[in-house]
Amino acid sequence: MGYFPFFVELKGKRGLIVGGGIVAERKVRKLLPYEPELLVVAPKIDDGIWKLSEEIKEKRKKNEDTSELILSERDFETTNLEKMDFVIAATSDETLNARIAKLCEERNILVNVVDDKEKCGFLFPSLIREGKLSIGISTEGASPRVATTFRARLSADIPERMEEILDYLEKIRPFSKMAIEDDKKRAAFLMELADVCMGKGRPLTETECEILLENYQNKTSKDVLSDKGAPSDRETQSGKDVYSDRKISPGKVVLVGAGCLSYEYITLRGMQEIRKAQVLIYDALIDTRLLDFTIENCEKICVGKRSGRHSVKQEEINMLLIEKAKEGAHVVRLKGGDPFVFGRGNEEVDALTEEGIETEVIPGISSCIAVPELAGIPVTERKVSRSFHVMTGHFAGDEESLKDEIHKMAAMDGTCVFLMGYTRLAEIVRELQNGGAAAETPVAVIHGTSDGSSRAAYGTLLTIEKEVQEKQIPMPAVIVVGDTVRLPE
Repeated sequence: MGYFPFFVELKGKRGLIVGGGIVAERKVRKLLPYEPELLVVAPKIDDGIWKLSEEIKEKRKKNEDTSELILSERDFETTNLEKMDFVIAATSDETLNARIAKLCEERNILVNVVDDKEKCGFLFPSLIREGKLSIGISTEGASPRVATTFRARLSADIPERMEEILDYLEKIRPFSKMAIEDDKKRAAFLMELADVCMGKGRPLTETECEILLENYQNKTSKDVLSDKGAPSDRETQSGKDVYSDRKISPGKVVLVGAGCLSYEYITLRGMQEIRKAQVLIYDALIDTRLLDFTIENCEKICVGKRSGRHSVKQEEINMLLIEKAKEGAHVVRLKGGDPFVFGRGNEEVDALTEEGIETEVIPGISSCIAVPELAGIPVTERKVSRSFHVMTGHFAGDEESLKDEIHKMAAMDGTCVFLMGYTRLAEIVRELQNGGAAAETPVAVIHGTSDGSSRAAYGTLLTIEKEVQEKQIPMPAVIVVGDTVRLPE
């Protein structure tokens, strides 16, 4: 069988739903936003559907809705099919469902029979609706779970202001016909306008639209559709083609915490930003599989920092962020772990704010918690450790200050976690003991991998250096000190 995804105007269409339980309620909820006239027939109709009916009545009184939901608590009768455009059989009685399907087939009425694809004239998709955007996903009944999974993935990629964007683009279309007579130029303008709105995640301001429009009014079709390719082929989403040589309002910079280890540990909100980035500026320690989720023409720039290797200075990163934002691009600064946990994210925000550039920070899972956790080590534990303390081994101050900080941690009653401390392991171990920590205090040095697994060496303050060498634990690694570390038997 082949199911073609037609999009049908349902406003004012008459639909019959036979059944009054939770399945029928789900169908009603899916259909109501499209403003049909529904009749629900069943000997008993659940409270959820009655509540929906009352809500629709209130909306109709306020002229907020034109859909209709009529409920009738009685047995199905053949006369219920009269003047119906579509029917849904949603009862638990297979014999009744089959009878309804046969009656509909005889009358050329489209019918959907719940959990019986062979009797269906149409299927319900897994649905996404944001204003005028409707996305239906179907596996032809093979696996509703697969359809639901793809719905979740696609939903994450939709801008929060999608409804506003579509309303804006719809209003611009007739205006563009008056402003740009040439069909090819107008099509190119509308394509680029949509790209920019999607990249920014919002409608353009009046000034931004005027500048973009002026660019098309001042060019011939030959210039617009030059040998660089049509707008769909150009770098319209990189920030370069859209905003170069134009005075336009600055873009936005979003600092996104990539989490640690596997790309699967990034937040849903973080992934949404990656998917709409026009410029992605990223660290070396992220899982590079995250780069595969960017739009095709996203400009990707690595500013990675690894101990002992060449890296871009923080001041240069700040200037790069400012430069790209001033081009008008939607910039994502992808940082390992959490942007504000030894990530110098605050310095980047301060630099951007001074330039009047809008910023947003999206938290990420920090390795100070996640790496020990994935190795089976809690950083807090009832009756063992009531607190945990995090310190960086990459210290910009003088050596005495570093020693003092480690001594303070040794005196605290809790778990000590050191990030970026691998190359100073010997010093950390020594100064913890000088600060009063017992030589037999448990220690773990853990290296996380991009598949979410980890390699670890376990020992005490007295033995851990030897254990790390024997186990050949690579950089980077997290050092965990305290009684929550369970030493192997």
